[in-house]
Amino acid sequence: MHIHEYQAKQLFSQNGIQVPEFIIISDYSETASACEKLGGSVWVVKAQVHAGGRGKGGGVVVCFTIEDTISASEKLLGGRLITPQTDAKGLPINQVIIEAGQDIQKELYLGMLVDRSTSSITVLASTEGGMDIEEVAANTPEKIIKYAIDPLGTLEESACNEIANKLQLDSSLRPQFATTLSGLYKIFSKNDGNLIEINPLIITGTGEIIALDGKIDFDDNALYRNEAIAALRDTSQEDEKERDASEFQLNYVSLDGTVGCMVNGAGLAMATMDLIEYHGGSPANFLDVGGTATADRVAKAFEIIQGGADVKAILVNIFGGIVRCDLIAQGILQAIEKVGLTLPIVVRLEGTNAAQGLEILNNSDFNISTEADLTQAAQQVVAMAENGVPA
Repeated sequence: MHIHEYQAKQLFSQNGIQVPEFIIISDYSETASACEKLGGSVWVVKAQVHAGGRGKGGGVVVCFTIEDTISASEKLLGGRLITPQTDAKGLPINQVIIEAGQDIQKELYLGMLVDRSTSSITVLASTEGGMDIEEVAANTPEKIIKYAIDPLGTLEESACNEIANKLQLDSSLRPQFATTLSGLYKIFSKNDGNLIEINPLIITGTGEIIALDGKIDFDDNALYRNEAIAALRDTSQEDEKERDASEFQLNYVSLDGTVGCMVNGAGLAMATMDLIEYHGGSPANFLDVGGTATADRVAKAFEIIQGGADVKAILVNIFGGIVRCDLIAQGILQAIEKVGLTLPIVVRLEGTNAAQGLEILNNSDFNISTEADLTQAAQQVVAMAENGVPA
């Protein structure tokens, strides 16, 4: 689950990390008042959307007069922001930050993520703050500092000092840096974070370390024990189909292909998508209905898939382990009737009572192509998506 920059900064502030003064507004008429409260002569208007690259999309505007700040707020609020990390429709801008300008002397990058290769929370740091960290990693990987934290331990002061030393920070800045890094670790570990970033983490002319931006992603599967974090969710920033799918315990991700996929099991779903690609097709989605798929969940899955504008055919690939394939087949028929499915469909069943399940589908009144072999099913659905008819 993603949260907005202003929410990340509120968490930062609660955990000892210094942030700029800012005011969050949802109506441009509040802009002048915000500028006056903040004081100074430079203000930054920042669109609050769940996407990186806001500056490249015009979502971060530096202003030197209150009039310009009002104009920037009016232009952004109520619109949609398109960045390199959004689709062509962009994301709605319902709020903006009005932030006091800062005397930036140096920009750093500081973040944490779960490193699967080391099974640990890993600190990432770089002197190349303000840049896309992916570009830094690709072009100058030696400028990325990595520090794995002992999974059975905690973040020690010695580790903070070691990272500060690699960043070549003056000794006078190290206590502030340690407070900042410790705050990030506390937020990350306490709330089941997946990723946390400050880019840039700035050093001001007066020697202050300030988080100028903030990004935090949390583990969806742990939200049940993090109610305060779950309350920060902004569904207006989520893909509508993905949001609907989550309400039915469906794991769904929109893609840009033409073959809709409905599979039970994340690994099988990935393999199915790979096979579609291998045979010349393109998956329109990742969709895992889970091991105990019900007729209602299958119906919702069909409804979501069919709602994709580019979907030309659907492949259902089910392995009957926890549930029997004959029960799954009956659920598929109920779901097709409920949704009024009009797209060509190929169903491949394997596992317990697979033969009986395929027989149920073949004897139905619906135009369903069935296959026991996954390769043949993939080839057939790709042909359907291309030509509208079976291979």
